[in-house]
Amino acid sequence: MSINFPLLLVIAVAVCGFLALLDLLIFAPRRRAAIANYEGQAGELDQSTLDALNKEPVLIEYGKSFFPVLAIVLVLRSFLIEPFQIPSGSMIPTLEVGDFILVNKFAYGIRLPVVDTKIIDVSDPKRGDVMVFRYPSDPNINYIKRVIGLPGDVIRYSSDKRLSINGELVPEILIGEEPGSLGSAKLYQEKLGEVEHLIRKEMARYRIEPNREWRVPQGHYFMMGDNRDNSNDSRYWHDAAIPAELAGMVPDRNIVGKAFAVWMSWPDPKFSNLPHFSRVGLIH
Repeated sequence: MSINFPLLLVIAVAVCGFLALLDLLIFAPRRRAAIANYEGQAGELDQSTLDALNKEPVLIEYGKSFFPVLAIVLVLRSFLIEPFQIPSGSMIPTLEVGDFILVNKFAYGIRLPVVDTKIIDVSDPKRGDVMVFRYPSDPNINYIKRVIGLPGDVIRYSSDKRLSINGELVPEILIGEEPGSLGSAKLYQEKLGEVEHLIRKEMARYRIEPNREWRVPQGHYFMMGDNRDNSNDSRYWHDAAIPAELAGMVPDRNIVGKAFAVWMSWPDPKFSNLPHFSRVGLIH
């Protein structure tokens, strides 16, 4: 069962805020009136009695204590920056399993928490951005991939694993090799727009029929992982509930934000190895 953390956070803020307001309007005036009445009647004031009269109910006390903290977390997480952890190797070599990343929540517009309705436009995703989004077939799951196709683009992936956008091959330079699941994997430096980044290909692996082509509809984006042969991305998504022309596409309403930095790495916490900071830096 997936937990809707944004919804729980909003509910917690609302409940704590309601308790704080309840105290401000009802309970606090009652306490002050009780203290004033006691001070008017008592000849000698007893401090323990004053403390008892001024004591907040337990729920009110907790609500007032947690409200500012939860409110700050809600604002930061919903409108500014949200942390995520990378669970898979689909973005290798850019992002490794266990990387903790920061996502800019306002880069592509200000959205209301829970309902995710955009209320302020800021900018649109650019080709080459590393973007977090909700998986179209299950919006409760967050994915992270690189933006390949923008609205109106024609994307083609050839039998020799070359990427073309609008009829032009995307520039790439071979920079090395490393072991792969089926022989060796090749590392390339790819340039998407103004963004240069590394990608990884296992030339002996084929998951889709060659020479596939996709046209990106308006308001949608075509996403791919940098680990090209180990990534569940726009090339493979099919859902009977989604129209064929939208298959594989990420709608604008599913965008979460732009990933911009790695702040810590912890590949396998269950084996008690310590987190490290050797991969800290900006994401390209």
